[in-house]
Order: sequence, then structure tokens, then C-alpha cells
Amino acid sequence: MTAPHGFSISRYAPERGTLAKLAARDSVVRRLDWPILLSALALSLLGALLVWSATRGRTELNNGDPYYFLFRHLLNTGIGVALMIGTIWLGHRTLRGAVPVLYGLSIVLILAVLTPLGATINGAHAWIVVGGGFSLQPSEFVKITIILVMAMLLAAKVDAGDQIHPDHRTVAKALTLAALPMGIVMLMPDLGSVMVMAVIVLGVLLASGASNRWVLGLIGAGVGGAVLVTALGMLDEYQINRFAAFANPDLDPAGVGYNTNQARIAIGSGGLLGSGLFKGSQTTGQFVPEQQTDFVFTVAGEELGFVGAGLILLLLGVVLWRACRIARETTELYGTVVAAGIIAWFAFQSFENIGMTLGIMPVAGLPLPFVSYGGSSMFAVWVAIGLLQSIRVQRPMTA
Repeated sequence: MTAPHGFSISRYAPERGTLAKLAARDSVVRRLDWPILLSALALSLLGALLVWSATRGRTELNNGDPYYFLFRHLLNTGIGVALMIGTIWLGHRTLRGAVPVLYGLSIVLILAVLTPLGATINGAHAWIVVGGGFSLQPSEFVKITIILVMAMLLAAKVDAGDQIHPDHRTVAKALTLAALPMGIVMLMPDLGSVMVMAVIVLGVLLASGASNRWVLGLIGAGVGGAVLVTALGMLDEYQINRFAAFANPDLDPAGVGYNTNQARIAIGSGGLLGSGLFKGSQTTGQFVPEQQTDFVFTVAGEELGFVGAGLILLLLGVVLWRACRIARETTELYGTVVAAGIIAWFAFQSFENIGMTLGIMPVAGLPLPFVSYGGSSMFAVWVAIGLLQSIRVQRPMTA
């Protein structure tokens, strides 16, 4: 067929195809949840400033380069954002088919930690050193794997229209698959990560519509498991000391209670507006250990005061609020369960991290999502944001 003036219609087909692809990309961009994206980005950039303040004078850590941790944190954020984009491009539905492969890879990685490839950092044998100053903490990615594998199983028959709620057999399979990596992580031992995973499992079960008997049974099993782990002596001495210091804040303030005491002093000294960025006496004096990672919130409390610390809470609240909307508005149980698992993860880990700096939670060695320094944690939380955005968009981006 020939168009007027002798031009072939087929000549314009590639152009129309290109325009269609551009329109599809534009549609995806417009349908993204921008509040959650901008809030997560603001947390990461604010975290870069706090990490910089905590490390610029730590020559024993930065090898004489005051910008070392700042650049690394920004690099981790950039890689995390790239992983988010890749996750949106693939789509959560495409990843649903790759869950068995991801699950197997996660098991291999956490098992590798128990071999000579594993390394001990800050008392936890939970890392794999990959060279060049980089290390990998596989348990961070196991959190995502547990969410995806449980969601795949629990939602399969419901989304297919065969069931209204997951049956008991399906729930048992999902819990078994979640228990395997959790048991391996416990052997490291990485109690903090196991606590987060347990909350994730609970959140996933609640969102899936599984029988309340499973939820109550899981809570009972968690309490019994904690007692058993303590009775069998599976916890390291430093972990037992952390719980002892939490139960009795006045216990050995110069020893096991030192971290939390210094953290409370730092936050309490900030007042309403703080002492100013780079001007905190506790931070510049290096009184708070691990201030760029687990105790980064103390930098905000001391140097930015109640207003700066409140801003972090507000941004985290926006992330959780928008994630709840995504979970509620999705049209498939699979998306709802994935979003619920991420909500449980972010909510509990944020509460635990901030709570331990305030003395209302035991020290568990968990980073503050998006804010703390650490590549594995940063990559994992941005992949989670990519999953939430994919659920929001409801379809993968086209190439």
C-alpha cells in the first residue's frame, strides 16, 4: 500500500515504533511513586552528610582521606539507584519466575560465609571479603529472597483464582523455605538479621490471608526458639552482653554499656536544632563507636538536633506510608505480599536501629535503612524500592 505522493507507509513504521516505546517509557515514569523515591533519595543523601561528619576525622579508618567514606556512600547510593532501575525494568512479575534461582543463589552465598571465604566484622562472622576494600553481607539479600519466595508460594493459587486464601500445606512449604536460610544465618551468628527475617515472615503471613493459627504459632515458635537458643549457648558472649546492658542500663557503663550510654549523651546534647553539622563534640571526639554504620542516628541527633532527627523519621514515615498504599492498591496478592514484607522489614529495622540508640531496644547490629554506611544494605533497600515501584507500575518497562 502506498501513501499519497508515493511515500510508503512502511517507511514510517520504525518511527511509530520508536514513538510507542518513548510513550511507554514516559508512562512508566509518570506512574512511578515519586514521594517514596524522593524520600529514599533524600535519606541516602542525608546519610552521606552524616557518614562524612562521623568519619572525616577518623584517620585510622579513612587512611588520611577525609572524603573516603563520603565518596563510597555516594557510590553505594548510585549503584543502589541503578539496581532499582534494573528491578523496575525487569518487573516484579518477571522476577517471580526467577525466584527459585535467586533462592538457590542466596543459600550458596550464606553458606560461603561459613567457609574460609567468610570474614568477621564487628563481631559478626557474616561477611565475604571480595577484595579492593569491598565486602558483601549476603544476609541483606536473603531478606529480599525470603519475601519473594514466600510471596510466590502463598499467592500462586490465590492469583490463579483457585483459592481465596493460602491453604495449610502451602503455608507450611513457605515457612520451611524461609526457615532454611534463617537457620544458616543464625549459625554465623547474625541475630539482628534473623530478627528482621522473623518479622518479615510474620508480615508476609498477615498480608497473605493465612490462618491466624499460623501467625500465633509463629509467634509462639519465636519465643520458644529464643529460649532454646539461649539455653543451648548459641549466642556469642558479646550478644549476651548486649542484652544484659539493655536490661540494666547501669551495668558496666565503661564496658558493655558504653555504646548506648555515649549514644544517649550524643542525642541528648543536640537539643532542638543541634550543635551544627561537623560541630558535635561527641562525634568529633569519636566517643560513639561505629557511628557511621549502626549508630549513625546519633550524628543526626547531636549535630542536627530534634529537627534533623525528626526529618529522618518523617522521611522514613513517607516511605512506609507510600509502601502501604502500594500494597493496598495492587490488584494481585503477589504484589500485596511482596510490599507487605518490605514494609515489615523497613519498619522493624528502622525502629530497632533508632531504638537502640535511645536505649529502648537492645543493640542488634542493624543499619538504618538508606542512612547508614554499607554497600550490601544500601543495595538491598534500593532493590526493595525497585520492587515497590514495579508493583506500582504494574508492568515491567520495555527495552
